[in-house]
Amino acid sequence: MAFTFFFRDLHMLELIVQHVVPSMAGQNRPRIWDAGCAMGQEAYSLAILFAENMGYFGFNNLRIQATDVDESGQFGQIVAAGVYPEGELERMPSHLRQKYFERADLPGSLRVKQAVRERVSYRTHDLLSLDPIGEGFNLVVCKNVLLHFQADQRIEVIKMFHRALAPTGYFATEQTQKLPEEIAELFERVAADGQLFRKVIAADASHSA
Repeated sequence: MAFTFFFRDLHMLELIVQHVVPSMAGQNRPRIWDAGCAMGQEAYSLAILFAENMGYFGFNNLRIQATDVDESGQFGQIVAAGVYPEGELERMPSHLRQKYFERADLPGSLRVKQAVRERVSYRTHDLLSLDPIGEGFNLVVCKNVLLHFQADQRIEVIKMFHRALAPTGYFATEQTQKLPEEIAELFERVAADGQLFRKVIAADASHSA
């Protein structure tokens, strides 16, 4: 589903900043995978909050890889341009709109500033291929997608995310999407009031058993 807006599910975004940003300290090239990114609003929301909470050099090394199936064939161009209707930014604090956006040529629209656009890249990807786009991610975010899958498909996709994460990586999903019991041992919940999890590697799982 392509419809979304900036700073949707702010509570989850704040949990991500609280837990994930400190875990990235000192890393040369921190990476985030936003799976099911639609037209990029969530990826840029993440980028803006990380810009606010990371140091200058840390943020300049950050890479956010945004993916979606994109049957329209337009998501890549939209993400690259970073131009969005002003109405999609209504939930964003005004000082952040002024800091990270500029007027676009399209009337009634704003453009994400270049320093933030450079942190986000897009590629088409089908989660049901079960082929991750890479490994060693500090964070995988997947919301508004898993609820469209069958139960067995959700399990296999989350297993794929587990493989894609770094040993201390985090997985964030929709508040209404509970982690399937069949794979609960793969993650440790880090926030009682949100669906944010830390990857558990095999040694951790056997130690806790």
